[in-house]
This record gives sequence, structure tokens and C-alpha cells, in this order.
Amino acid sequence: MMMPTIESIEQIVDFIKAALHAAAGEAAAGMPSAFERPKDTEHGDFASNLALLLAPVLHESPRAIAEGIVGRLRLPPEVVDGVEIAGPGFINVTLSPVVLRRGLMAALSQGEAFGRLSTGRGLRAQVEFVSANPTGPLTIGHGRQAVLGDAIARVLDNAGYQVDREYYFNDAGRQIRMLGESVRAQYLTLLGRPADVPEGGYHGEYVRGIAEAFRADRGDAEGETDVDVFSDFGKNAAFGGIQRTLERLRVRFDSYYSEASLYETGRIADTLRAMREVGVSYVKDGAEWLAGTSLGLDQDWVMVRGTGEPTYRLPDIAYHRHKLERGYDLVVDVFGADHQATYPVVLAAVQALGGDTSRFQVLIHQFVTVKRGGQDVRMSKRSGEFLTLDWLLDEVGVDAVRYFFLLRVRSSHLAFDIDLALRQSEENPVFYVQYAHARTAGILRFAAESGIGGEEPFDPTVLTQREELALIREILQFPVVLRQVTESLEPQKITVCLRTVATAFHQFYQHHRVIGDDRELSWARLGLVRATRLVLARGLSLLGVEAPERM
Repeated sequence: MMMPTIESIEQIVDFIKAALHAAAGEAAAGMPSAFERPKDTEHGDFASNLALLLAPVLHESPRAIAEGIVGRLRLPPEVVDGVEIAGPGFINVTLSPVVLRRGLMAALSQGEAFGRLSTGRGLRAQVEFVSANPTGPLTIGHGRQAVLGDAIARVLDNAGYQVDREYYFNDAGRQIRMLGESVRAQYLTLLGRPADVPEGGYHGEYVRGIAEAFRADRGDAEGETDVDVFSDFGKNAAFGGIQRTLERLRVRFDSYYSEASLYETGRIADTLRAMREVGVSYVKDGAEWLAGTSLGLDQDWVMVRGTGEPTYRLPDIAYHRHKLERGYDLVVDVFGADHQATYPVVLAAVQALGGDTSRFQVLIHQFVTVKRGGQDVRMSKRSGEFLTLDWLLDEVGVDAVRYFFLLRVRSSHLAFDIDLALRQSEENPVFYVQYAHARTAGILRFAAESGIGGEEPFDPTVLTQREELALIREILQFPVVLRQVTESLEPQKITVCLRTVATAFHQFYQHHRVIGDDRELSWARLGLVRATRLVLARGLSLLGVEAPERM
């Protein structure tokens, strides 16, 4: 077998995987085996589980099958440095230095395009996230969702999708009215006519702030008691605050979708009519119900109360039908854990009405707590005060907030450690990666000031040291990781990749002088530094985190 041309490490992976399948024979044809990086890099660059998958088909032990595959495997030595069998029958493959060096040169030649994918080219994706009701400031939980949704949008954009970022908000329901009642109560109190916030209303200093803004705008108009006036003012004031917070967080949206528009355009009425026509709704006790049990759900759900007021699920169904009508190939919903029971109802109804729900990916993230000094940071629920996203941004800054929110898989609870986020040491994950980038920038700056430049053509074969090759290995994992993230929509894998690249770089720098008397070696090591900087900068950009030149 001849060595393929290398434009990405994935071409080599596909080449080796095809060779493994060919060596396994007809039984492996079309078998979707994994070919992934082992947890322990000492076991090679990639591990195949093909023998384990073939065991029940061939009725042999996985290890015996693995031995047979390896015995028949024919790969050029310039591609593979070694093949070993590990554990119950994993086939571990170590790439040759030739492949690593050629991969490095390909990465440098691609520049900013290194890690860009084409899997979404020609496709449209919508990412809906945050979608907090305009009734108050964004919480820290909203912050996790904002960063997660924004990072996913960036990853999809990197894969070639045309991405629309959308914010859906309730501006037509009971919550907006309760906000108006709460602002009015505070306003009347400011006028010397103390009024109680209604049960279920909104407390907290931010409500008083809205009331003070209303007074500054409208004056002491004691006769101004129409709750709709207060609701509109409060909604606009709260939403303006939300938008300013999102701007601080480097989160942007292409569109803001109003729930009220679903009523104005007749989409709510059309959805109800469609439900009746396909027979998935019925009337009971004056209310209109979705026949959830007939759709495989655990119960039926009220869509319209006896008062004629829709429940929140009906607008959600109408909204998701409209998402499909807009022609998106992929629709990503990012929700908090409080939506765990809601989205199956919405998707079941959309599917019953003929919608292609395979285009939806619903991502649920877990809650966030904040710690300082090893203790949970809490505020008074009774007074209506809570930890806001703005407060956290003031405490630790945008970069730390974004990076820490992306450190854990979304299905895990996140404990945000304030002390760690402020620490300027390798224990702080964002500082550690940013410092690595700043160090690469400093080395290249010194090289330029010394008249060496750093972008001269170089001979990669002089890169023979263990730490040099280990760093190249981590650099070449970058596009592999981005493909995995695009498929799984789990951007925390990027933080893991950046950490390993930064670690490999720090170890390389600790053991080897970049610029020395050997000019050819200096040029080659500067090329390695440039590739490191490229990956760190690209990865941080996908996370929405700055890549500082100096620290």
C-alpha cells in the first residue's frame, strides 16, 4: 500500500481504518468500528475495537481475531511506527514520525483553515438558546446556556453551516402581567402609596430599579395604574438589560422571536386546528387537551384552559412547527434542566402534525452553583435577590466565565469556583491555556526582533525529540476533535484538547531551547511554535475566549 497524500490526519486515519477492515475480511465489510485515541497515549495514537465487534460474528475470541488482523495487515512503515494488541483485543496503532511531520507541514500550510470542516456546507442550522423571559436579569444558569449555545453555533459555523442564532421570549403571558403588577406596586410605593407585590410577583432590587426608571420617564402620574402600561415598560427595561449582559458575554443573536407574534400571525389557531384535524386533541371539563398517551407520552396535557388561555406548551408547539417551516436542516434547542419534561411533549405533538422531528437536537444542561472559599455562594430568595450573570462577570471577567462554563459536559452539574477562576497559576484552566498562547506569541515576537523571522521554509526531519513529536501529535488532534464536537455538540471537548496542547507545549518549552545556534533546528522549532499558536488561537476563538499576546 502506498502512503496517501496528507492534507489532514483524518485522511491517514481513514487510510489505516480501511486497511484494518481489509485485513479482517468480508465479515468486517461495512462494520462501523471505532478508531479512537486511547485514554493513555502511551498505548499509541489510535485504538480500533474491530476485533471486539467481530467476535460474536466469527465466534472467536477478540484477541485471536486481533492477532489474525494484525498478521494480515500491510501498512507502509512511513505511515505506521508500530501495531500492538492490548487488553481483550484492541488494536493499537502508533503513527510514524514521517506522518507526524508531514501533518505538521500540512497544518501550517492551511493556516487559519486548519480545523475547518465542510460537513455542513450547503446546510442551514438554527440554534435557539437562552430564551429567558424578559422579567428580570439573566441568572448564572442562563449564563451557562448562553455560552453553551454560542459555542455550539460557532462550531457549526466552523463546519460550514449557515447558522441562525435565535432567542425566543414570552412577551404575551401571565409572567409579563405579573411583572407589570410588581413594577406598579413598587411605583406606587415610591409615590408614598405603599402597595404589596402580588402573590407570585417579582421581588428584588431590579424591580425597584424599573419602577424608578418608570417614574423618571412618566413622572408622578398617580392616576397611571393600567397594568399593561407597566408590563410593557417593565418588559422593555428587562429585555434591554438582558441584551446588554449578552453583549458583555460576547453572545450575539441574529433574531429575537416574540411569542406574541404566534398569536398575531394565527400560528396558535392554526396549530390548534391541525391538532383537531389529525385527532390528537379533545375537550374535557371545558379545557382542550393534547392526547399525549396516544402519542406514547405518559399522560395527556392541557393545551387551552377552561378560561380560554393557552398553556405554555401550545405556543412552544406552534413555534417549533414554524422552525421546520423555515427550512432548517438542523434545529438545535439548548434548554435548562427545568425543560426536561417539556420538550418530549412538544416534539411528540410536532411529529403528530407531520413535522420531521429528526431535524431537532435537544440539548439539556444541568444547574450551576457558585463556590467561594469552598462554600456555596447564596443570596436571599425571600427578598427576590439571586446570583446574576452580571455579578459573575464583574467577579471573574468574561474569559473565565465562558471557559469555566464549557469545562464540563452539559449533563453534569457545574460548580463554579470563584477562587480558582481568579488564580493566576496552572491550576486555573483558562489561565493555563491563555498563558501557553501568550508564550508562543512571545517566542515568535522575540524571533522577529532578533531578525530570525520564524516563517522561513524549514526541514521538519530535524524534529526528532520526544517532546517535539508529542506536541505535533496533540496539534494534529485538533481537526479530529472538531469533527467529534460537530457531531456530538459537546464543546467541552475543545477545552480538553486545548489543555493537552498547552501541556505538551509547556513540556516541549521546558526541555528544549527554541532559538539556538543551529539555525535549521531553530526554524523548525519556530514552525512548531507557530502551529501551536494557531491551534490555541483557533480553539479559544471557538469558545469565545480571547487569545492574549501578552500576560
